[in-house]
Amino acid sequence: MPRTLLLPVKVKLLREFFRRERRLPGYREMLGLFGYRSKNAVFGLLRRLERAGYVARNAAGKLAPTGKLAGTVRLLGFVQAGFPSPAEEELVDTLSLDEFLIRRPEATFMLTVNGDSMIEAGIHPGDIVLVERGTAPRPNDIVVAQVDDEWTLKYYAKDRQGVRLDPANAKYRSIRPKRSLTIGGVVRAVIRKYGS
Repeated sequence: MPRTLLLPVKVKLLREFFRRERRLPGYREMLGLFGYRSKNAVFGLLRRLERAGYVARNAAGKLAPTGKLAGTVRLLGFVQAGFPSPAEEELVDTLSLDEFLIRRPEATFMLTVNGDSMIEAGIHPGDIVLVERGTAPRPNDIVVAQVDDEWTLKYYAKDRQGVRLDPANAKYRSIRPKRSLTIGGVVRAVIRKYGS
């Protein structure tokens, strides 16, 4: 009779193997890893892992780890940002920051912010913004735009006079394109690293 392991335990073993070997184990290796005696048990487990989003089929039809399996950041639950409350550390899941932050990897790029015109939107010099190309901006989206041959990061706005790009810093004025405007993409996330 095969050993029965709960899925989180199996995921932990599989994740440890993947981090050590930088690949998924083969079927024969999985027999030993999970204490199974039949390949049917391995097939059943792989189906469960696929349904749970830990592995997925690549273009060639082979199973590959997803960010959920390969992710190295543990999600422990919630923390109160208002009044303090008792917190319990409970492993909720692990996640890949790429999967969490990026909806369309093929259309996403990163830029390092230079300047303080968006500081009141919480975007500071040295921050990294994740920008998604190919999405039509909506009012109040933060966009990367080429205005009259110069690139900038601003709020997107539209009124009777046309498109206006608004800063998030009272020291700066809104910009209206005189000759040309190209929207390079819409900002989807801001990354800031604290400390050294």
